[in-house]
Amino acid sequence: MNKLKTFLAAATLAFVATTASAAVVVTVENPGQMTTTQTGVTTVDFNDGTIGAYTATALADYTIYGVPSGIGQSAPPFGVTTSYLSVPNPLSSGTAEFVVGGDFNYFGLFWGSVDTYNTLSFYNDDSLVASFTGGQITPLLANGNQTSDLSNRYVNFFFNGGDTFDSVRLRSTSFAFETDNHSFGVVPEPSAIALFGLGIFGLAFAARRKRS
Repeated sequence: MNKLKTFLAAATLAFVATTASAAVVVTVENPGQMTTTQTGVTTVDFNDGTIGAYTATALADYTIYGVPSGIGQSAPPFGVTTSYLSVPNPLSSGTAEFVVGGDFNYFGLFWGSVDTYNTLSFYNDDSLVASFTGGQITPLLANGNQTSDLSNRYVNFFFNGGDTFDSVRLRSTSFAFETDNHSFGVVPEPSAIALFGLGIFGLAFAARRKRS
């Protein structure tokens, strides 16, 4: 039961309304979780100095830094000891867009030193689907702290109701929007995930009562 409680605590859902009216569920992983917990998804970790499975567009204001490069303009997300993505570069304001090569309903990333001027946006056929600033990621603190779990965490975005995206844009109006371990794919919608969790909880409770 302790493991179940830990899972349910980590999977607490925060429903966020966006300007594009997409139904998106945002979850924040426990401290220390630096990669996705979803299975069957594609991950881009930037460790080879490239954007991996992404396709870049003309909006390419980014740099892939190897630790500890970037000092003065960027800093690795807390706990990251390998290469990471930083937006923008070389100017202090800019956007990087990455095409994911299909229509997907899940995106996750390790978001470092969250700031209010960091914006993550999702598009489908060049139309905005959903957008989030660092200040909207509850319960994280968007204060730019580079060495705190309160502002450096793995964040998941689950699209509900059939909504999907085919590209993501990272924008920052100041140095810098630092991230690592991006993941994307098709996963069960949040409502199904919640029902699955409740189903396991009910089965465990019934088994416990039977043993008593």
